[in-house]
Amino acid sequence: MTTTAIAESTTDYIAREDAWGAHNYHPLDLVIAEAQGAWVTDVGGRRYLDCLSAYSAVNQGHCHPRLLRTMVQQAARVTLTSRAFRNDQLGAFCEELGALCGMEMVLPMNTGAEAVETAIKAARRWGYRTKGIAHDQAQIIAFDNNFHGRTTTIVGFSSEPAYREQFGPFAPGFVLVPFGDIDAVRAAMNHNTCAVLIEPIQCEAGVLMPPDGFLRELSALCAREQVLLMADEIQTGLGRTGALFACDHEGVTPDVYILGKALSGGFYPVSAVVSRRDVLGVFGPGSHGSTFGGNPLGCAVAREAMRVLHDEQLVQRSATEGAWLLEQLRSLRHPAIRAVRGRGLMCAVELHEPARPYCEALQQRGVLCKETHGTVIRLSPPLVVARRDLEWAVEQFRAVFTR
Repeated sequence: MTTTAIAESTTDYIAREDAWGAHNYHPLDLVIAEAQGAWVTDVGGRRYLDCLSAYSAVNQGHCHPRLLRTMVQQAARVTLTSRAFRNDQLGAFCEELGALCGMEMVLPMNTGAEAVETAIKAARRWGYRTKGIAHDQAQIIAFDNNFHGRTTTIVGFSSEPAYREQFGPFAPGFVLVPFGDIDAVRAAMNHNTCAVLIEPIQCEAGVLMPPDGFLRELSALCAREQVLLMADEIQTGLGRTGALFACDHEGVTPDVYILGKALSGGFYPVSAVVSRRDVLGVFGPGSHGSTFGGNPLGCAVAREAMRVLHDEQLVQRSATEGAWLLEQLRSLRHPAIRAVRGRGLMCAVELHEPARPYCEALQQRGVLCKETHGTVIRLSPPLVVARRDLEWAVEQFRAVFTR
């Protein structure tokens, strides 16, 4: 295939997508056709190191052979029953995920936003039934710069104007406080507070971490005030930060885990809310549901995805390789670089100027990453990534960030 043919082919794909698809994303201009492990290949045959992992959905790597085999085998048996009938995968999935989290009950959904919405409903009903909050007065505390999804309820308590503009009116019942400010949380709490919703690390905001000890203080405060601590670990969970959950870095077990993305290794939308029996036990028949949530195909793939994390020691690999990568990125010297931060294989390079041109330059050198909030380059390669591939990626960063 000639260079001209490759360019035309890529241009055609992009033109068709732009003509027929809503423009709610601004992707880099390449068209991926295949993927394996930590690498993807475009329609022209060029390979790239994926340093985004579908926003941490493919922690186990692209097209993991065990997940592929499980998906094909399950798809040949049964894919969907709805929750009107039981299936032979759901119970085992709930048991295994509950045990992994050290919790008693699991409520499976599909997307991360659905899981967040489910947690909000559970927290409110728990507040009315257990804490005695007056009807329709329940309050949930969230944090500035949060990103929990794209539904109207969730964007309603975002502090990012672009996420909210012309999508109102929004649901009441949410209070925002500065991320990492325990005094602000304490001041915002009252009898109507049923929950605090937090990302242990704010990923979309630019891999922002709270001060050391904040999560421990927050957990103790919530326990003392009879408030649920709900940890959105959709991006940070399942090994991404070098621990099974980001909360583990401070020895904190929240009342509610909200999980998704890597829960199915990128093969199928699977999310879940995992908690105690007194929290998820507030749901009864008819109070919540999903046609696809808990389907046998998703459950079978998610069970295997959890086993892959364990068998291939991906949590430990994230800790080791992430520490090395962060050290290398911090050694970069360039006037555009403002800060480098991260934990495990979740890193960010914050700049003094727009990050998009640097992401495009890295793309030209075969490394795929994406800007967030304008000036931050976020890196989160699959946890299966080889050290030699990370070494090569660092060489490309050094080439781009030369004085």
